[in-house]
Formats: sequence, C-alpha cells, structure tokens
Amino acid sequence: MEPSHDTSLDALRAWIGRSETARDLVGATPVRALNATLDHPEMLVETGTPLPPLWHWLYFLPLHRQSELGPDGHARRGGFLPPVPLPRRMWAGSQFEFRSPVRVGDAVERTSTIADVTEKTGRTGQLVFVKVRHEVRCNGSADPSVVEFHDIVYREARRPDEVEPPPRAAERTAAWRRDIVPDDVLLFRYSALTFNSHRIHYDRRYVTQVEGYPGLVVHGPLIATLLLDLIRRNAPGADVATFQFKAVRPTFDLHPFRVNGQPQDDGRTLKLWANDHEGWLTMDAVATLR
Repeated sequence: MEPSHDTSLDALRAWIGRSETARDLVGATPVRALNATLDHPEMLVETGTPLPPLWHWLYFLPLHRQSELGPDGHARRGGFLPPVPLPRRMWAGSQFEFRSPVRVGDAVERTSTIADVTEKTGRTGQLVFVKVRHEVRCNGSADPSVVEFHDIVYREARRPDEVEPPPRAAERTAAWRRDIVPDDVLLFRYSALTFNSHRIHYDRRYVTQVEGYPGLVVHGPLIATLLLDLIRRNAPGADVATFQFKAVRPTFDLHPFRVNGQPQDDGRTLKLWANDHEGWLTMDAVATLR
C-alpha cells in the first residue's frame, strides 16, 4: 500500500491490518547501559540473562535515514503508520502480556500490525488514535514471548488560548516511592538508548517555541520503565505477567517527579502511578504478577 494524500478517517482506517516485521539480536551492551541509566549497580549480563519487563524496547530501534525525518525528528508521516496530518504525536499508553522471557543472546523478531484507527474531538480539538499490536518472538518460536498494544495519539497544534484538562490528584498512600530528577542527561541517555530523535525530549527551543510546552517532555516509556523498576527494587524476583499504563498528563524536566507503587490485597496486583512536583497524577498503571 502506497502512502495516500487522502487523510480522511476512512483513508486512514485503510491502514488497519498493515504490518511489518523487524529482526534483531539481543545484545548485552544496551542492557548494561539502561541499567546504569536507571542508577543501578553494575549487573552481570551474559548470554541467557533475562531482560526485565519493557527492556525489549532497547531493540528493534527505528533506523530511519536522516533524509526521512520530519521537522519534529520523527519519521515523516506515511509508510507503516497512517499519514495522520495532525502535528503533535504522543505515546498515550500501552498494554502488555509478558508470556515468556526474552534473554540476552536471543534472535528476536517483532511483527507489528495496525490494529485500529479512531477519531475523537476533545477539549483541544481533533484527536486521532492509532493502536499498534506488536508480537515479539524468540529464536523462531511460533508463540510470542511479548504481546504489546501501543496507543499513539495525534493532536492539533497548540493554540494560544488552549486550556489543559483539569488535573487529577495522585493518591498519597504508597508502599514504594522514588523521586526522579529528569535532567537533560537522563533524557539524552534514554533518547540515545532507544534511538528516539523526537525533538520534544532534547531540543528546548523547538519544544517551547514550536510545540508550546514549558520544558523538555519526559518520555512516557521512560516513566513506564521507572514504574516497573520499582518492582525490581522493592520485590526482587517478582515475575510480571501483565502491565498496562496510561499517560494522563505530560511531565517536564523543570521539576523532580515521583514514581509510586502499592501492592494490593490479592498479593498479585500492583497499582503503580507517577505524579509531578505538585502532586498531580501524570501516569496511571497496573501490573499483575504470576
């Protein structure tokens, strides 16, 4: 299917079912690098070491040529993803099943499929949501080790009179807490590890003058990774079976933020969330253990 200049909802929905496959080899260096970025002591990484949940994001990186990038640093619209004409693109949330471990040394294959395209009208105008299903398989297995649904939201350009939705207060009671300082170095290292060239994460002039945000935007996947990292820090050896998160409010590099966790009474469910320096909820998540 060739990219079309027709950007009506019907034309965008014609992308549903479109798929692509990427292959990679799970190397040890990215694992050590993310471990250091998350401020853990050096870990032993060797062939067979299982990846913590979400660390498969270190692989299948988007290797677009420089000439293929758009003004926001992302690949130009069209190709695998539908050519949504709205200028602002954000990671809205994801849902995961971790069925079996992905290990260092594995030959991995990811099949990505456009699962749905929908349109809504919100407080800030038109919104288009694209849902992508990813299946990660290891060493030629027919059964996926990881199944992920990735929700992308496209929004109109920020208007001078735009009013953000009212914030939600985060819960105050948490068994686990960690304060994070999202400085330029942390955002740079995570962008580099995931080969994420979206300028909202490192180009302060672009993010403030073009997209109208007050500061650099902290990566949603980084916050999600930090939420699951709370489990690794507070319940070593816990086996995460499912995880889902929703980005509620942008987090900027202007102030520290906090990641929180609260085990539930059933012994398997963990409520996880992030809040900004004012106590407003920025990401809501739930994990379940085997």
